[in-house]
Amino acid sequence: MAKVRSAGPRPPRPGGRSRSAPVPASRPGPGFRDGTLDRDVPAPPGAPGDIANPSLADSGSARIEWAERAMPVLRLLRDRFAAEQPFAGLAVAACLNVTAETAILVRALRAGGASVSLAASNPLSTQDEVAAALALRHGIAVFARAGVGRDGYYEHIARALGAAPDLVIDDGCDLVNTLHTQRADLLPGVRGGCESTTTGVLRLRRMAAEGALKFPVVAANDTAARRLVDGTFGTGQSVLDGILRATNVLLAGKTVVVAGFGASGSGVAERARGLGADVIVTEIDPVRALHAVLRGFRVLPMAEAAPAGHVFITVTGSAEVIGAEHLAVMRDGAILANAGHFDVEIDLRALAGLAVTFRPGLRPQVDSFELADGRRLLLLAEGRVVNLVAAEGHPAQAMDLSFGVQALALAWLAGRAGTLPADVHEVPAAIDAEAARLELAAIGVRIDTLTPAQAAYLDSWRIGS
Repeated sequence: MAKVRSAGPRPPRPGGRSRSAPVPASRPGPGFRDGTLDRDVPAPPGAPGDIANPSLADSGSARIEWAERAMPVLRLLRDRFAAEQPFAGLAVAACLNVTAETAILVRALRAGGASVSLAASNPLSTQDEVAAALALRHGIAVFARAGVGRDGYYEHIARALGAAPDLVIDDGCDLVNTLHTQRADLLPGVRGGCESTTTGVLRLRRMAAEGALKFPVVAANDTAARRLVDGTFGTGQSVLDGILRATNVLLAGKTVVVAGFGASGSGVAERARGLGADVIVTEIDPVRALHAVLRGFRVLPMAEAAPAGHVFITVTGSAEVIGAEHLAVMRDGAILANAGHFDVEIDLRALAGLAVTFRPGLRPQVDSFELADGRRLLLLAEGRVVNLVAAEGHPAQAMDLSFGVQALALAWLAGRAGTLPADVHEVPAAIDAEAARLELAAIGVRIDTLTPAQAAYLDSWRIGS
């Protein structure tokens, strides 16, 4: 059996003869790691939660220390929380990418008095050494191992929820969904939660509209500061970092197609243009499409962009943005990368169905699909989020502000038990501004303040021009 990297369903094996070793027809259940089913790789005896290797704790601590140097906002909040204890006696269950940056967030919550259980929101991004350090050095119940399959993924979420949380933090809504569908007995004790992604917020809003959501959730991604720092600049840099690490391709002179021109897509498009690429944008939203045009990008339907692109990057949060009809007309060697939601933005089953030869691991995080006419399409990171799988996600400084907003929002929720309706709530503007002020102060930037006369002018409608 060839080694198959896994964290979810791989497309079925293409038809026809293949030069590569056979792969499973589908992977709805546990994945494969080093040729072995992940369910047959037990956690080491005595390991807290479910981690891969406790002996990695020292290297994980070093990695956490490195990230912490670039995360001054969370350092400040950890000191504040240690003094104020906003989470004293509360249990927090989190489903997040288990990385060094996340470690700084959960340590701040721990300093504020919380007991924390952590599951991985993306097994392909899990840093096993960080999981070990959190479990063995910082008293976090960690349920995360790199490469665990779909069954293991949901088992870890269920185990994290076993702590009967008072507060939750989610990244994609799977933890909240599991809480509502599998552990409804715990819902009365949940004071509230935070959601980190646009797609997760969309799912939560649907739940709220149907009356299914049973506690208040703050849309932590929907703030001006987060969209700017985390979305535009963090995603813009980290997505191209993942693509370049996986492929070592020269982007200068290439045509890069970016699907979606929201906060994240615009950042990807700008960074690609900065590296010399000719960028085409595809959009369904007329305002965003107009924004792209006014920023100097070509805007085309995907059907027209598909034959022109060398590199395709989906940043939409929707499903099958690149479908069979687009794959059928792409040029030989086209690179396919998803920077949006899970592994649904590129139609992987259509890709497998078009291919006659499948070569996994052509390079690390690059799988090759050869079509009947000899064209090869190159899929990065198994169609999952490329900046997390092929690189390290956002830079620590970008995550500092993003997690700072979440930490402040969670503290805000902790103090309002029973006072907020079960709905999706925006982050209070004061929290967004406070996180931005902390970030500016940490990097030594000072800004103006209103004079009393200016404040009075802005506050009154009685003063004329």
